[in-house]
Amino acid sequence: MTPHRVAFPALGAALLAAGTLAGCASPMAEQAMAARTSLVGMPKEQLLSCAGVPARQAAAGGMEFFTYRSDRIVSYPSSPWPSYGPWWPGYYGRYGWGAWPAYGDEVRSYACEATFTLQDGVVRRVVYSGVPGGDGGIGQCYYIVQNCLPQPPG
Repeated sequence: MTPHRVAFPALGAALLAAGTLAGCASPMAEQAMAARTSLVGMPKEQLLSCAGVPARQAAAGGMEFFTYRSDRIVSYPSSPWPSYGPWWPGYYGRYGWGAWPAYGDEVRSYACEATFTLQDGVVRRVVYSGVPGGDGGIGQCYYIVQNCLPQPPG
């Protein structure tokens, strides 16, 4: 009896697509994620020098909490041509008769809050919150930490 192989082309294609998408991550998002560990140990004076004065700060239990915020709203003009034509079911129901071309702007909002926990004048932890899914939100965190990251030699 010979063993039979069962091929899963759909699964293979899905894994390939996932791997490809993972390789397209934003460099800013990757640097922001790395900053959560690379900035641990940074002295308070250096944090204030590179990130500036925090939007909010609090102290409790011998620790300080510095919170920074970065927001951005981006508007993308959409194409003047509809994405599908009158042959598509529901086309006229979506835009109505006489509404062609149906286009407008797409607006996206990105926000990040970064809270630095300091103890004994040193950064002990960096936490991001208010970040929507995808690289856009984490990439927005980059704008908070960018001046604190080590600069490449050159």
